[in-house]
Amino acid sequence: MPRKPSAQLNDVELEILRALWDRGPSTIRDVHLALSDARDAGYSSTAKMVAVMCEKGLLKRSASQRPQMYEPAAPEEQTQKQIMGHLIHKVFGGSARKLVLRAVQSQAIPPDEAAEIRKLLKKLEGEKR
Repeated sequence: MPRKPSAQLNDVELEILRALWDRGPSTIRDVHLALSDARDAGYSSTAKMVAVMCEKGLLKRSASQRPQMYEPAAPEEQTQKQIMGHLIHKVFGGSARKLVLRAVQSQAIPPDEAAEIRKLLKKLEGEKR
């Protein structure tokens, strides 16, 4: 019996989504060229992965055009939120606090990013009052 497709994105799926978020609707050839710098995979492998992603509902295909164009089924921010929700639940026991603490402790944060984080925290504190 075939294994049920994973709801989580693998590295290749994420690379394809990133290419499409950056480029906009693209052909398989465009996606393959975008990935060729980072990966050493054949065109048929890229085409197969795109087809699998369409079956999983990760990509949409425009059947009205030739060559067919592909685009993400969900915006980048929505996908990131889903991945973060899964990560928070699976790795940090549902604690967003633990995730943020580990993220801040794990690497140096540039001053501009630290300022943006402070601004967001102040905004969130203001909303709770």
